[in-house]
Amino acid sequence: MPWSSSRIAGYSMSSCIAGGLTLIWLLLAVAVQADSEPIVVYDDAGRKVSLAKPARRIISLAPHITENLFSAGAGNALVGVVAYSDYPKAAQQITSVGSYKRFNLEAMAALQPDLVIAWRSGNGMGKIQQIMDLGLQVYITDPRRLEDIATSVEHYGLLSGNEQTGREASRRFNETLQQLRRVYSAQAPVSVFYQVWNKPLHTITGKHLISDVIRLCGGRNVFENVLALAPKVSVESVLVANPQVIIASGMGEARPEWLDDWLQWPSLQAVQNEHLYFIPPELVQRHTMRILQGAQKMCEQLQRVRQKPLVVNH
Repeated sequence: MPWSSSRIAGYSMSSCIAGGLTLIWLLLAVAVQADSEPIVVYDDAGRKVSLAKPARRIISLAPHITENLFSAGAGNALVGVVAYSDYPKAAQQITSVGSYKRFNLEAMAALQPDLVIAWRSGNGMGKIQQIMDLGLQVYITDPRRLEDIATSVEHYGLLSGNEQTGREASRRFNETLQQLRRVYSAQAPVSVFYQVWNKPLHTITGKHLISDVIRLCGGRNVFENVLALAPKVSVESVLVANPQVIIASGMGEARPEWLDDWLQWPSLQAVQNEHLYFIPPELVQRHTMRILQGAQKMCEQLQRVRQKPLVVNH
């Protein structure tokens, strides 16, 4: 029997429908396969961290980690933080699991996190190992270079399903960082003593992230070659180093009164030339994207040292 036009049309239509359904199923299969692929990154300890799907319940074990998670668009996934996680304000409403030195493992486990982000230098590997022994997935962060902050934020975005937000925040950070580097890093070197605290007298050495800020600004940390990360030092060792500038942060928003204790040592270059400066600690001692605001302040301070005629009294 010859094919009628209606039968041909019907055949064509059914073939198209079947073909379309096949294509849809193929696309769905591809999408499911893509969704099932694990998220894989390497943390600052060189460990492979793999998640079957984006983390929806995250615990942060340092204030700077909390802030960086918000920068990556993952603030809504935070279910636990530690003390002093106060920026942004939304972080203050999240359940606390203790301090970065003394966190409660039982409270952490009860929150059933998909991911715990730990700070190697602050939390300590012994404590971090206890978390891993609970069977919890852990990402270890320990930024030593400014670029490491951008990498962390990009990873947090990826691990939390906010890939685009994390990548864009990372891009902006690196762009600003390179602008500062072009302007300041090749300037005449300035010797710097960075004072964390006064009693006991604490500083940072070349392996610390703050030293990377000093280098960015064309400075030289006078205690760069000391082995410890944040050692105690003596007044005598500072006098011997005779820095051109002393920069302190302290604990709060106000310039610490103890910075002026150096005025009793008029032989210091920093005192003779009135180069005792302050940077709010949250802008330089927290390893967050705001550290570039602190870096800008430090670079401007070192520039003042370069621009003011040097006076040395003997």
